[in-house]
Order: sequence, then structure tokens, then C-alpha cells
Amino acid sequence: MITGDRQFPEALAAALVLPFEYNGGDGVDFEPFPAFLSAEETAEWFRAWTGNAELSGDDFRVFGQDGSGGYAAFWLIRQHSPLVDQPVVFLGSEGETGVVACDLGAFLWLLAGGYGPWEAATSYDPDWTPSPSRELVAVAERFASGWQQSGAAVIERATREFPDFDDTITALCR
Repeated sequence: MITGDRQFPEALAAALVLPFEYNGGDGVDFEPFPAFLSAEETAEWFRAWTGNAELSGDDFRVFGQDGSGGYAAFWLIRQHSPLVDQPVVFLGSEGETGVVACDLGAFLWLLAGGYGPWEAATSYDPDWTPSPSRELVAVAERFASGWQQSGAAVIERATREFPDFDDTITALCR
């Protein structure tokens, strides 16, 4: 059950403490936060992002951003399911949207495969190649050992399971 708790799950904290190297565009464009944004910060961001002052942003737990200010978050769509079983989404500064992983375990394997949330949600650079991280593989093996999959498989599964995410978010925009 989702509560007002804004503490990172242990697995997410273990992954986000590791460095993400941008490497001039050849790496991962992801800047994790030290904690989830507060409810107030999330509401302010989501209202500005959608242009809809009636929204609270309560369906999101934001935990990082890319260099342009797009946010990575858990989307609290699965009622009666814990945070770790919620999908991870990306809402970009230029209106990009995407479900990048079906749950935290899949997100760990996405990171281990060399993808960040922005890279998983967009395909702007056909020359970009993911660089897997040994350190993030170790985190994924520790917390999601039975769910090993490639970054591309994580993205494909998330896209297939939540094909209407973009339409859902667009419908909230004013």
C-alpha cells in the first residue's frame, strides 16, 4: 500500500548512490535526487508541466531528472500495490513521456543495461549505444536477481504493458 512515506526503497537507494556518467552525450543523462520530491514540490511541478492547476501530482514519486529538467518517477497506478511494484515513468521537459520500466526490479535492470530514464523514453539519437555498468549489475543482481533482462527488453515490456500512458498524461494537460 502506498503511504505518504517519501523514503527511497533500499534497492532504489543502492542504485542511485552510484554515479551516472554523461560523458558528453555518450553516457546516461540522469541526475538522481537524494530523496523523493516533497508532495508540495511534486504538485508544483506537475501543475506547471500539465498547465492544470487542479492536479495534485499525488500519483507520482519523483526521484531524479535529466539535464534539461525532465523527471523520472514512480507512477502510482496499481492500487493496493507497494511502491516497488509500480511502474517507472519519464516526463520530459519538452513534453516527452514514457513508461520506462514496469516496476523497480525492471528499472534496476534498465540502469544496469546502461540506460537512464531519458534514454529509455526517447530515441532521438540513433548513434547512442548503452554502456552497461558492472556496479549497477551488482545492485540489480542483489535486489532483482530472478528478473534479469536486457535494457531493451525492459523498455519493450513497459511500452507493451502501458501503451496509453502518453494519452493518459495528455488528457490531463490544459
